[in-house]
Amino acid sequence: MSVEQPSPGDTTFDLTDVDRARADLVRAVRTLFAAGVMSHSGHGNISVRLAASPEHVVLNRGDLLVTPAAGDPTAGQRVISSDVVVVDLDGRVVLGEPGRFTAGITRMHTEVYRLRPDVGAIIHTHSPQATGYAIAATPLPARYEALIVHGQPVDVPVAPWGPRGSAEAVQGIVDTFARHPRTQAVLLANHGLLVAGTDAGHAARLVVAIEEAAVSTLASTALGGPADLPAAARHEKPLAF
Repeated sequence: MSVEQPSPGDTTFDLTDVDRARADLVRAVRTLFAAGVMSHSGHGNISVRLAASPEHVVLNRGDLLVTPAAGDPTAGQRVISSDVVVVDLDGRVVLGEPGRFTAGITRMHTEVYRLRPDVGAIIHTHSPQATGYAIAATPLPARYEALIVHGQPVDVPVAPWGPRGSAEAVQGIVDTFARHPRTQAVLLANHGLLVAGTDAGHAARLVVAIEEAAVSTLASTALGGPADLPAAARHEKPLAF
């Protein structure tokens, strides 16, 4: 299903580009759930930069990546949400109808796109083991080879806590990315995980690698803790995405 045509006051978009970005978004979310890295609540949000209009992004309009089947809140089955809006990098919704939580999540995405022109997609999750590191305000060590393969050669740093959706929280995320130019992800203190990728598929695969790293790093603690990778490994070129 295509998004509705923009109103006369909206920026003109290539709606095929919007539909393509939404399809990429949905595929990435399916990857996350298939890998079992999402919290039971399904809480999270994802955005994809438009290829033909990089000053705009497609963003899911709610704070859940799944919805009850057929809109029935009592249904046990849940389906991937494809309900999106298009926002500009100033945080304005320029296409689609914003949801209750759209305003609270938009700037967390758009300000990272401003800082990182190479970023093509951003995913926020409450992946349980990675979130454990976030709640402990402890950086996740980059000792798992898959992190390097997927473009995360440095420890995943922690952004300071701020009230959800607040300017303080967003600034903390931006400042953390700015202080760590080689990181593709930050842990959100007492909250969750935020990952930036070259595209939606890359971002999803990196979320999976980070959650696996968190699980394995915690398991290694009983065996003396994670061993360092050779320094040269951290400078290997990641896989092409």
